Amino acid sequence: MRFINITITATVFYLICNQNASANFLDYPVHSSHWTDKYDRHFKKYSKRYFGPLFDWRWFKAQAIAESGLNDSAESQVGARGLMQIMPETLLEITEKNPHFTELESAHWNIAAGIYYDRTLYRKFEKTAAQDKLYMTFASYNAGYGRILNASKLTASKEKNWNEIEPLLPKETRSYVMRIRELMGEH
Repeated sequence: MRFINITITATVFYLICNQNASANFLDYPVHSSHWTDKYDRHFKKYSKRYFGPLFDWRWFKAQAIAESGLNDSAESQVGARGLMQIMPETLLEITEKNPHFTELESAHWNIAAGIYYDRTLYRKFEKTAAQDKLYMTFASYNAGYGRILNASKLTASKEKNWNEIEPLLPKETRSYVMRIRELMGEH
């Protein structure tokens, strides 16, 4: 009888043992049945309210997937809460003009507050093409508007575009925007 000496790395062993392990969430685009449609009416309603009827509401659902995996009770180590992972400081800024957005435990109001805040950020990028504005909005949501503004000041052109600003941003922020774009079927 012959014995074969086989060396298996931990990674290979894990993959063999977990062939049916759940796939990475990016394996499922935003329109996939993998993602619940439980909150879609809120994404549609507040997308229409804050961005207009022709705006694709799925961008915000993709953002919520990137933020929380659509977990309405998600809470980060730094205190961000809900589907849209709203930070306590951001909530204070939002509730100055929208006092009814205080119930962040409610998926409905969490989505409303997140999309409202997206619109606030979106409007700050005046000299930017619409698609680039959206990417910079998501980057600002993740890293803060000031960081995106500082990066944009390092570029040569007056009209800011994502391709110029992206390399100047933290890796986490670039990855965050890329996750949203991949969920939407880009790249």
